[in-house]
Amino acid sequence: MTERVLVAGIGNVFLGDDGFGVEVVRRLAGVPLPDWVRVTDYGVRGLHLAYDLAGADHELTILVDATERGDEAGTVHVVELDTSVRGKPCLDAHGMQPDVVLNLVAWLGNEPRRVLLVGCEPEVLDHRMGLSPAVERAVGTAAGAVVDLVTNHGR
Repeated sequence: MTERVLVAGIGNVFLGDDGFGVEVVRRLAGVPLPDWVRVTDYGVRGLHLAYDLAGADHELTILVDATERGDEAGTVHVVELDTSVRGKPCLDAHGMQPDVVLNLVAWLGNEPRRVLLVGCEPEVLDHRMGLSPAVERAVGTAAGAVVDLVTNHGR
């Protein structure tokens, strides 16, 4: 079956809560999803993600990442991202945020159809391994949100 949805975990596991997206896709590895969904841990490989998006035509891309929005640590939110061209991307292969990835995809000649961000407000972004307790508790909430998004997309 054709791959229709990409779920991409993003983040650096060596920077505390920045590893949130990686942990969520690990949790999703044990969840049965339709065969038209691909769940991938991109970690710090934002450049790889950009090239995968530039060469594909997914109906839906779900990015999972720690995102600072000023909320309480562990707050999970779902945001639709603007995929329109914003100009020449600023490349940093090990620190590419979702907006930078989308800029690079546009620069490479593609525009993803629909991109959602399942984000979590981080508490600790220091050099350390492991999530803070608040963000660890949010992993299940975010995984559930991804499953709901995939299920609703399939209807």
